[in-house]
Amino acid sequence: MTITVYDRRTATLIQEPQYGAKKLQFLYETIPGRIILRLFICGRWYSRYNARRENSPKSAANIAPFVKQYGIDLSEFEQREYTSFADFFTRKILPDRRPVAQAKGALIAVADSKLLAYHIGADTTIPMKHSVYTVGELIGDETAAAQYSGGLCLVFRLTVDDYHHYCFPDSGRLVENRTIAGRLHTVSPISARRHKVYCENTRVISRLETDQFGEVMQIEVGALLVGKINNRAVTEFARGEEKGYFELGGSTCVLLFRAGTILLDMDIDENSKRGIETKVRIGESIGQKED
Repeated sequence: MTITVYDRRTATLIQEPQYGAKKLQFLYETIPGRIILRLFICGRWYSRYNARRENSPKSAANIAPFVKQYGIDLSEFEQREYTSFADFFTRKILPDRRPVAQAKGALIAVADSKLLAYHIGADTTIPMKHSVYTVGELIGDETAAAQYSGGLCLVFRLTVDDYHHYCFPDSGRLVENRTIAGRLHTVSPISARRHKVYCENTRVISRLETDQFGEVMQIEVGALLVGKINNRAVTEFARGEEKGYFELGGSTCVLLFRAGTILLDMDIDENSKRGIETKVRIGESIGQKED
């Protein structure tokens, strides 16, 4: 099973393999699989069990095959010996390999990821994939949701081969931070056919007051096999400063902007209208503040 993604660096459409595709098809598209998924797999305990397994020294043997399978360029990352697969998964990138766009008014990607943009309706609904979400469902606050009517929702989907650290989209201040406990479904497209994963999964909601874009909601969404969402304890931050990282598995960052705030780059906007994700890198410019 592959997913069509637009690669900005080569200006081409590519087919990316879905990690664990056969297992996911069994879990999400068969009756026995869905029973196992509901009773065991997407509960928090299973992800904790997997995290313990991947933290064992024996798991380090999985690093080399993983690097080869996904073509990961190790020269981009800190050069050291990794003690486990989990240790490798949270590896740090060399700062000069992900420069942060410095142009005034630039909106940056908050993660190495596959990006889709959705326009938020006047009634705060967001037509994502096979489901219709509301801003209130995403952030757990119907009163605050009304402020995003007519705005923009950016979904940065990280896959297992991505760099799993994420950053702040602009300089500013943290106003509020909340955690909503939930399930841990995969965030790959296969789960969207049956589950509203971005409001069913465990997530951390941060209300940011940014210097260029005003109030922005940044949401980190947990996923199948993700042991933990790790956010740094900061109250003020700079554009591109690390916000946190995910442990194990693919996951997602969601950003909500109010109406009239940003203009997305044309390639991302056009691809999103076609339902095609755009491959982006943390720190690169993906749009501009709307005048």
